[in-house]
Amino acid sequence: MDLQLKNKVIIVTGGAKGIGAGIVKLLGREGAIPIIVGRNENDNQLLLNEIVAAGNHCGQIVAELSDPIAASNVISEIVQKYQRIDGLVNNAGLNDGVGLEKGNYERFLKSLHSNLIHYYLMAHHALPYLIKSKGSIVNISSKTAETGQGNTSAYAAANGGRNALTREWAVELLKYGIRVNAVAVAECMTPQYEKWIKTLNNPEEKLKEITSRIPFENRMTTAEEIASSVAFLLSEVSSHTTGQILHVDGGYVHLDRALANA
Repeated sequence: MDLQLKNKVIIVTGGAKGIGAGIVKLLGREGAIPIIVGRNENDNQLLLNEIVAAGNHCGQIVAELSDPIAASNVISEIVQKYQRIDGLVNNAGLNDGVGLEKGNYERFLKSLHSNLIHYYLMAHHALPYLIKSKGSIVNISSKTAETGQGNTSAYAAANGGRNALTREWAVELLKYGIRVNAVAVAECMTPQYEKWIKTLNNPEEKLKEITSRIPFENRMTTAEEIASSVAFLLSEVSSHTTGQILHVDGGYVHLDRALANA
């Protein structure tokens, strides 16, 4: 299927690794021009080189998005170089374990800057150009907004905010023909997830336990599967889809997990 993304300039925050990298690679293969926005220039450049070597287009910008000024600078740099923005994927973030009992105001606020506030700022600064292109926004969200996880108040709050902003922006931007959707992730193997699982006692046993509870095929979701849904939502193939929170999770959130062991 032709997703009609050829030569579309699409920003992917946190695009150098994990889910973001999966999205960038797929957009490159679809003929789009994904722009990696990440804090580590070496990571950005490694992925860019890989995509260019495959004969596809890509760009990269180094930015620490927890800095409120960074979003404006990113958009200015992209527009100066490409003169347009056709899509925005808000993806950057980290489950940083800021809980209620052992957290505090400073850590909670810092987490919101790292996981939520730049979603708003990137969309705010990109909006004039998305209006011109009738572009699309996709926010990456997490199961934690709906299921809880324990000891992650800030990240859960950020993802609740991501879901709420998805619906709110979908309403506000109807008049411009801009569609806004979210992809909610549950159990997806990424470098961050792999790092986390290794902090647990008996990590291999714990991973096996987790995957056994995923109803569809008892396996983790892949970054490529998340990317496919993101590309679909960015594209005109999904031209009448807006305000949706799409769970790409093998049924983890909404199906009875007892089914996994049936």
